[in-house]
Amino acid sequence: MTNSTDSVDLFDLSGKVALVTGASRGIGEEVAKTLAAHGATVIVSSRKADACETVVAAIKAAGGKAEARACHIGELAQIDALFVDIEAAHGRLDILVNNAATNPHFGHITETDASAFQKTVDVNIRGYFFMSSAGVKMMAKNGGGSIVNVASVNGVIPGAMQGIYSITKAAVIAMTKSFALECAPMGVRVNALLPGATDTKFASALFHNPVILEKALSRIPVKRIAEPSEMAGTVLYLASQAASYTTGACINVDGGYLIS
Repeated sequence: MTNSTDSVDLFDLSGKVALVTGASRGIGEEVAKTLAAHGATVIVSSRKADACETVVAAIKAAGGKAEARACHIGELAQIDALFVDIEAAHGRLDILVNNAATNPHFGHITETDASAFQKTVDVNIRGYFFMSSAGVKMMAKNGGGSIVNVASVNGVIPGAMQGIYSITKAAVIAMTKSFALECAPMGVRVNALLPGATDTKFASALFHNPVILEKALSRIPVKRIAEPSEMAGTVLYLASQAASYTTGACINVDGGYLIS
């Protein structure tokens, strides 16, 4: 008996439009390149258009389809403008990867000032929430889609000296489950990636410190930190037809950190 999926590439994203925030570097850049390599037209977004254009050029050089859109997800007016632009240019959105994040405070939780607190909440919680809300509405008009939120293992086990960041990432995990519950009838799946220690510019201040690195590695069973490219496969799975029955999942990609 022939399996109905034998001739189907479950990871083929041809004809899909994907939006990746924070895509000018790190995990977001690798996710954008991976989705494009599997056929999606990728909207590469971050605060600075020129940085996005660099990623777009690399995707096009590899034979993929991409375009740049500047958007600061901490600004609601910019989120609204981004979705108006996507609607006008494509008339649809199939995949949203909420990856842009900020972590302006590294220090004792009681030393977090109001500015750092507000900036972290505005980007990591409010930004994800309203990006997701707009994304769901656009996806539902075309039969559904997939949202992948990039959370963090810090949302499960708070990172030392990263209090407000950890709090916002715990909120992203809860947000993922709430959107998954309420948006499933609209045909929209919502899942989360929980990266562990990853060698990005975002985390360089931590992992380029030998003392902090040694302490981190002592808790990671595979004894190394991840490359940003190692996060992209999980996002591809969650965005694709291969995950058609997966929603509300929060997948750890952490070298075993959360089981150690």
